[in-house]
This record gives sequence, structure tokens and C-alpha cells, in this order.
Amino acid sequence: MMKDAVFIYSPEQLSYRFNEGHPFNQKRLEVTNDLLHKIGALDKEDIRIPRMAKIEELLLIHDNEYVEAVKQASIGKSQPSFTSTYGIGSDDTPSFTGMHEAASWLVGGTLTAVDCIFEEGYQHALNLGGGLHHGFRGKASGFCIYNDSSIAIEYIRKKYDAKVLYIDTDAHHGDGVQWAFYDDPNVCTLSLHETGRYLFPGTGNVNERGHGKGLGYSFNVPLEAFTEDDSWLNAYETALTEVAGYFQPDIIVTQNGADAHHYDPLTHLCSTMRTFHEIPKLAHKVAHQYCNGRWLAVGGGGYDIWRVVPRAWALIWLVMSDRATSDIISNRLPKSWIDHWQDESPVTLPTQWYDKQEIYPTIPRKQEIVEKNIRTVQKALEPIRKQYKHVQT
Repeated sequence: MMKDAVFIYSPEQLSYRFNEGHPFNQKRLEVTNDLLHKIGALDKEDIRIPRMAKIEELLLIHDNEYVEAVKQASIGKSQPSFTSTYGIGSDDTPSFTGMHEAASWLVGGTLTAVDCIFEEGYQHALNLGGGLHHGFRGKASGFCIYNDSSIAIEYIRKKYDAKVLYIDTDAHHGDGVQWAFYDDPNVCTLSLHETGRYLFPGTGNVNERGHGKGLGYSFNVPLEAFTEDDSWLNAYETALTEVAGYFQPDIIVTQNGADAHHYDPLTHLCSTMRTFHEIPKLAHKVAHQYCNGRWLAVGGGGYDIWRVVPRAWALIWLVMSDRATSDIISNRLPKSWIDHWQDESPVTLPTQWYDKQEIYPTIPRKQEIVEKNIRTVQKALEPIRKQYKHVQT
């Protein structure tokens, strides 16, 4: 019998911490978990303790020399060349004691989620500690040491021989995952992100469509800065619906960065919580439409860890576990959660699941942005639509 959903978490996931001033802060996991507990949506029996990834699992994607460099940096033996050669010790991804173990726990969480789906009969699995989508085979990048999503996808391909649709809604392009499978026709990547004209990593153009046998299995929708909910959601629903119908996956893997929100300090998009209410709903629908419910979700970016991430990520679990009921998400956030964290938070915590309409001023170029995004979606999906039209005629 199929089981609904499993939540992957252990305190070891909190050890992935670069330094006190770094924007990547796993405190967000603790705050999110506490919110779910306080609304009565996360029980002890829902939680699965992850394992640490094995070296041979890391090597499914990463080069051995790179893993060895990470291990050396973990024990304070970093070399001056590590920054230029391996990306370790940069401002974005500084080295820290125990970084190999900390990153391996995050990878192990995503692999645990995979096995829960394929071996234990769970339809959905959530590892909010994962989603480090910028990591490359031989280089750390953008706060990411090991790329858990890429490793998990390769693990799925080798162990379970399933076709994987990877959907990335982080404001930053999912470059590490895209390039890892750029020539693989059994892995389709779809990334909706802020255009790279002004935002790291600067990739994710619509003309990045795959290579060799993988040509036609990479899709990118680079959205204009200051894109608002309606335009973002239109792009998301249109692209995901058509790509899923084209690819017909066996499982979907979603990366759920929460940094497309207006409050996020590192990006320039203007989504509100309305977008994050809808993201998991459509993913859930697609999983059941094409994959017998198989849906693996991971976290990702999200740098307003108090006002945005807890609400956005809690909603993924509420949809997965079939607890996104009106009596939960139409009500105020629990006072006990606000009282517990307000003194620690540098900003006033929200009291509602949805944002107020006036959280940002009117965008002067709104119509221009909307029209540009429509054209971008059309261009991204042009190969699918041409193929469909050819079949119809």
C-alpha cells in the first residue's frame, strides 16, 4: 500500500554553517520545523532520520580529487590553490571545520528520501536540508559544496532506472544540475529563475536546451527582475504543464528555493506568499498525473529566514501530507510560534499565512515585464509546441 509523505530531518543538518555573517543559515530548518509542530502538522512518526552519504555516492557526480580537497579543508588543511581550483575558501563558499561531514548529511538526507519513495512505498518525500543546486563535479559554487540533487538524480538513474523531471523554482538558475545532465535524455531539467543579466550565476538562458542526446531536455525560463505573482505563476503553470506532458517522467524532483519573494535580500523578484502557496499544488498534481505520485522535494535558497522561508517551506509539507486545509492556512500563524522566535528575529514576524498586498510599492514597468515574460515562456517552449504542431498535422 502506498504511503503519503515522509519528512527527512535530523539536527546534523544544522551543522552546514559557513560563518556567523554568511547569508546561508540553516536556522531556517529549525524555525520551519517548529512552525509545523506548532500547527500540529508534523508528528514524530512523520520524521525519518537521514543517513550520511557515502563517499561512493558523492562520486556519482563529484570528482574524487574535489571530494579529497573538501575533506582536507574540513580538517583545516586547505591549500591556497583550493579557492581557484575547487571554489573552496571563496567569499561565497568559505571553508569551515567539518564541511565534508555537514555537506554529506545534506546529501544523505536527499538519498534517504529517494529510498523512502522507491523502496518503502512513500509517494512523497521532503528534505528541506537539500537543494544545493550550484555545486559542480569539481568545484564548490554559490554556497553549495556537494550537489545533493544531482547526486540523487544519478542515484535514481543507476539504482531505479527512472526518468527524472527536475523542476527548479529558486530565483537563481539551477546551473549545477542542468550541466550535470545536459547530454542525458532521461533527465529533463526545468528552471524558472530571475534572469542572469544581474544575478548569480548569470546562466539559464532560453537557448540552453541540452547537448547531444540531451538536446531538447533542458528548459529555462529567465524571468525579468521585479516579476510579480501573476506573471510568475503564469510562467510556472504554463511551462511545467507543457514540459511534464512532453517528457512523461517517472518521478519529479523539485528544488524549492524561497528567494523569489520580495523580502529576499539577494534577489530582485516580487513574489509574495501567494506564489509559494501555488508552487507545491501544481507539483503535487503533476506527480499524480504522470508519476504515480512520486515526488521528491528539497529546499534550496531563501535568505529571509524569518518572514519567508518558514511559511514557504511549511506549505510544501502541508500539500505533501494532505494537511493544506482551509482551517490551517486561512488562520493566523500560531501565537506560540511568534512568541518563541520574535526576540531572536531582527524583523517583525508575520502573523498570517498570506502577505498583505502593500508589501512593496507599485512596479512602474509592470506591463512591460509581463509581456516580456510571456515572450520568454513562448520561446522556451517553442520546440515542444513545434513538435506538437507537427504531430497534429
